Amino acid sequence: MPTVKNSASTILATLQEVQSELIGKAVVLTDGKAGTVDNVWLDELHGLRISVSGHDGKWPISTIKFAERDRHPSKLSNIEQRPSG
Repeated sequence: MPTVKNSASTILATLQEVQSELIGKAVVLTDGKAGTVDNVWLDELHGLRISVSGHDGKWPISTIKFAERDRHPSKLSNIEQRPSG
């Protein structure tokens, strides 16, 4: 049984990691839909699935074509502090 518990723990840890990486990020799916990831689920038939704001339904995580990258906070604050003009 310890092997089953280890496998389950690994799966749940991976789900939690993906949720923290994707929820709130802007994405574009392979079918052209775009929006912010609202939630990530583990579906026993399909694997990881996402919902995207502004669109009804859930899509496999594999349909993400582009995802917003993390921005370094210090770089953003430097850009925002530049004088305009």
